[in-house]
Amino acid sequence: MPTFRAPRGTRDLLPPERAVFGRLEAVARDLSRRYGYREMETPLFEQAAVFERGIGEMTDVIEKELFRLVPRSEEGEVWALRPEATAGIVRGYVQHGMHTWPQPVKVSLIGPMFRYDRPQAGRYRQFWQWDVEAIGDPGPAIDAELIELGARFYREAGLDDVLLLLNSIGDTECRPAYVAELAAYFREHAVQLPDLERRRLETNPLRLLDSKDPSLAALQARAPRIVDRLCPACAEHFGAVRSHLDTLGIAYRLEPALVRGLDYYTRTAFEYYREGAEGQQQALGGGGRYDGLVQLLGGQPTPGIGFALGLDRVALNLQSSGLAEGQRPPLAVIVGAEPAATAERLKLATALRAEGLPVRADLSRRKLGRQLEGAARDGAHFAVIVAEGSENGALQLKDLQAGTQRPLAAVDLARELRRAESSHRHG
Repeated sequence: MPTFRAPRGTRDLLPPERAVFGRLEAVARDLSRRYGYREMETPLFEQAAVFERGIGEMTDVIEKELFRLVPRSEEGEVWALRPEATAGIVRGYVQHGMHTWPQPVKVSLIGPMFRYDRPQAGRYRQFWQWDVEAIGDPGPAIDAELIELGARFYREAGLDDVLLLLNSIGDTECRPAYVAELAAYFREHAVQLPDLERRRLETNPLRLLDSKDPSLAALQARAPRIVDRLCPACAEHFGAVRSHLDTLGIAYRLEPALVRGLDYYTRTAFEYYREGAEGQQQALGGGGRYDGLVQLLGGQPTPGIGFALGLDRVALNLQSSGLAEGQRPPLAVIVGAEPAATAERLKLATALRAEGLPVRADLSRRKLGRQLEGAARDGAHFAVIVAEGSENGALQLKDLQAGTQRPLAAVDLARELRRAESSHRHG
């Protein structure tokens, strides 16, 4: 048994899995560019109050999952590892006066988040998200654009069976009356509530709809629905969001119990699931509108909407479906008839890499046959054989898949490999 291991709830992303993550990140960054969302970064830790105030002190994230850091005595501040990206992005929006920028400010972030959660399949204490935010536009068109962007990410990542769940959770005009009605309903069944949910009934009844406790499923199903109690402005906004999604051809299912797990959400709320896996532990990602969060963190009243999509969950689903594509093999491996002539092989590989070609040099001192076996195991299309005494530039280009081999001048090698790479033809 090894002496040291990764902490419980974390794991090492070994090269094959990291390659899958890299491809997902590339899809996310390309979509961010195409949709006009500029990338930004926030610190991995913030003042704990940023999350406590923004997310809500009675949420699972703050009550049970926040990684608080013990500061040095001279610092005085209490910090926490970021459990999600929105609060930190909004803090940055306020701190840097981004309200003076052209609105909406559209940003994206890819990186690790941290929650002290119970480890299980697809749920880790360090996990990766693609986060997208549009701050400064009240919608509803921006809501539809963002929701469609999330749906497109899953399609381009390789998941074609992702289901969109949609709801509206109202705003400060209509939600208070609904929350009071919801609390009255659950008080009638207080004896059936677990201790934690009974406490939440008095502090934040909306959280009972978001509870993951299976004993509440029947009560949740019969609870009053906020979508039936929206004020005219919220109902109009929700209807317009749905109309825009219909125009875009985005299928969705109305889910009255969907409230999301964080306090800052208002109006539009949505989540993505794979068909047939709509349980509370199976969400691939989700988001919603947060029109009061900027003001809550010290800014002027400013609307906003965003989502966070879990890369871990997507990678897991791709792998379980046999759809995960790892890192591409090298186009060619440089091998040598003279085992000791490693400098010559390295020089040739370096020149090809400078041309932008993905090649590997076999720098072992193995015989040529073993070098060729290694190139085949790598999945390379070609082996470039540096012959003994080939100072005149004569090489052999071996197509490992076709089983053919032919001489090639060194000056023509880069052009030939580039042609093969672009056309997917062998030499």
